[in-house]
Parts: sequence; C-alpha cells; structure tokens
Amino acid sequence: MHIEYFNGSELEHLPHFAISLAIGLLIGLDRERNPLASAGLRTFALVALFGTLAALLSEKTESPWLLLGGLLIVGIMTITANLRAPKKVSDPGTTTVAAIIVCYALGAIVWYGYSTLAIMLAIVTTILLYFKTELHGISRNLDRRDLISILQFAILTFIILPILPDKNFGPYEAINPYQVWLMVVLISGVSLAGYIALRLVGQRYGTALLGSFGGLVSSTATTLVYARRSKYNQSIIPIAVVVILIANLVVLIRLSVFSAVVSQSILPQLLPILGSGLFLGLGVTAYWWKKINQQNEMTAPEIKNPAEIQTAVSFGLLYAVVLFLAAWLSDIAGSRGLYAVALVSGLTDVDAITLTSLRLFELGRLEATETVTAISLGIMSNIAFKLGVVFFIGGPLLAKRCALGMIATCIGIGLGLFMFV
Repeated sequence: MHIEYFNGSELEHLPHFAISLAIGLLIGLDRERNPLASAGLRTFALVALFGTLAALLSEKTESPWLLLGGLLIVGIMTITANLRAPKKVSDPGTTTVAAIIVCYALGAIVWYGYSTLAIMLAIVTTILLYFKTELHGISRNLDRRDLISILQFAILTFIILPILPDKNFGPYEAINPYQVWLMVVLISGVSLAGYIALRLVGQRYGTALLGSFGGLVSSTATTLVYARRSKYNQSIIPIAVVVILIANLVVLIRLSVFSAVVSQSILPQLLPILGSGLFLGLGVTAYWWKKINQQNEMTAPEIKNPAEIQTAVSFGLLYAVVLFLAAWLSDIAGSRGLYAVALVSGLTDVDAITLTSLRLFELGRLEATETVTAISLGIMSNIAFKLGVVFFIGGPLLAKRCALGMIATCIGIGLGLFMFV
C-alpha cells in the first residue's frame, strides 16, 4: 500500500488556520492583560481555531449543524467555566463570554473566505475590549438629549431614507427625493458627530477643538454665540476671534468631505481652491492664536441639535428649493443665474448650494468650472454674511480682528479661482 504523507490540497488550507490563530491571539491578548477575565491567550486562540475547523467539517459533511453545534459547545463551556469560577464583583463575565462567541464566529467566517472582514472585526473587537474605561466615560457624559439626538439620526437614516423613491421629478428632473434626503443624512451625520464631540469635550480641550467642533455643527451658530459673548465680556475677544476663524475654516474641510462623498471627480478642480483659502486663513488664525492667554475660561457654545426632525426637514426643503432654482436659472440665464443663486443662498447656508452644484454636476447639467465657481461664490457670500453678524452682534473691535482672517480666506479662494479655473 502506498501512503501519501503530504497532500498539497490539505496544506493549501493552512493559511486559513494561521489567520484564525492570529485573530484568537489578538483578541486574547487584551483578555490576558485583564486579571478578572476568565479566558486568555490560549483559550481565544483555540476557540478561533475551533471555529475554522467546525466550518471546514460543516462544509465537507454538508451539515450546518456541526457549525451550530460547535457554537453551542463553546457557549456552554464558557458559561460553565464562569459559573464555577470564584465570584468577581467587578466582572460578571458577560464581556468575556461575548468575546469568545465573536472569536468563534470570526474563525468560522475565515474558512468561508472572509479573512479581511474577520481581521477588521477582530481589530474592532479588541479596541472595544481595551477601551472599556473610555467608553464607559463617554456613555456617562451623554445625557438624555444626546441619546435622543442619536435616535433621531437613526430615524432619518434607517426609517425615512429607505422608503423614499429614487426617481427624478420636476420639470428639469432635478428633484430626487432619495438623493435629497441622502444629502440631509450626510449633513446631519457630520453635524451630529461634531455636536456629540462638542458635548463631550465641553471646555476641557481648549479653543482649537471648540472652534473645530463648532464648525462641524454650524459655523454660523458658533460665530453668533461667540460674537454675543465677546460683546458682554471683552476679555474673551482674542479667544472668540480664534474660535470664529477656526469654525469658518473647518467649513472648507467639511465641504471637501462632502465633495469627496457626492462627486469625487470634482476634487482635482475644487481642492486647490479650497486649499488656497484654508492656507491663507490658517496663517492669520495662527497669528491670533499666539496672542491667546490660555488661562482664560472657555465654555462650549450651546448649539441646536442638528439631527432634529424639524431641522432635517428644513434643510431638505431648502436644498430642494435651491436645487430647483439653480437648475431653472442656469437653464434660462446660463451660469449667471446659477451664480446669483449661489450668492443669495450662500448667505445663510453654504451646504445647500454646494450640494446643489455637485448634484447638477453629477447629472451633467454643469461643467466643472461652473460647479467650482458656484461653490466658491457661495462660500465667500457666507463668509461676508458672518462678518456682518460679527460686526452687528459683537461690535467693531471683534469685527476688525475677525475681518483679516475672513478676508484672507476669501482672497485665497479668489486666487485659487484665478489660478486653477
């Protein structure tokens, strides 16, 4: 009888088990460091290998019950081990049980060809296990209002968006309910991230983060809040200047992100222009930053929740109106009509004209040059409006100091248009 000691078809599956072993060791590494955990490196490594082996046997025997049975065995063994172990008041063992079950499942999907996904999920699992204290701190700092904000965003995204028709309507077929609401979700998501971050950091991390997160939520609201505060307390004028300038510079970054999501093909024409404005604006902001007395007390601005249904609907209506007007006026008056809409709508909301221009560009209604010019005009119009807010609400002194940075940003955008368009 001839015995074949090495079978190439068997060894070709070895990488699957190697990946499973690495996943088990990665997750087990955190549990090994935790003295309260009932499982460590060896347990997690073996469970991941067992998951891959159970998936192999299940496929070869065409019996899914082997895979499900393996999961049941792992669960029972883990729970039994926790029940037999001495009681640990600070660790009931549920996290370790959940981690072991996830580890088994990751080992199983490795066999079915989802190695990259399994590795990504293993990294996420390890992060969740490692940053236990930080995650608990975040949950404690979120109040009822913040949780409602998250739930409202979930409603906007997972309930309203899927039921809207993905069809073009209107005389210019410019209004697509699904696309309009998708832009609402995009704006609300970015704004909500800044809103939650602003609620978490409060006054702890200083001027730069307050300005940055304020710009993510609403640069106009941030400008208004600090203009009003500086009017009644002139000692915070240097800080108010930096917060306002940073919030308005973040708008350029925010719009770059929106452009990357909605229309990546416009980025080569748009980014140099936004980058020029950002560069000159940062130079002036850095000058005022050096003049700040870091001992001054800072408080986070009170900004309205951007994920409220009413706020979302209002933006959706504004976006739809601007989208229709831009399509209509660009049809009857060419680029001049579009630029007029950009200047007017940009006064109060630069997001609407930006998303409108990108949408029309994707539909083939606008050239790249017209799109970039409309967005730039909207940004400069918005900056001019906020400078007026600073002057009338905060007073001439604050306006004088903010004007240099805001005008520098506009000059940078203008130079970018002249050089790159």
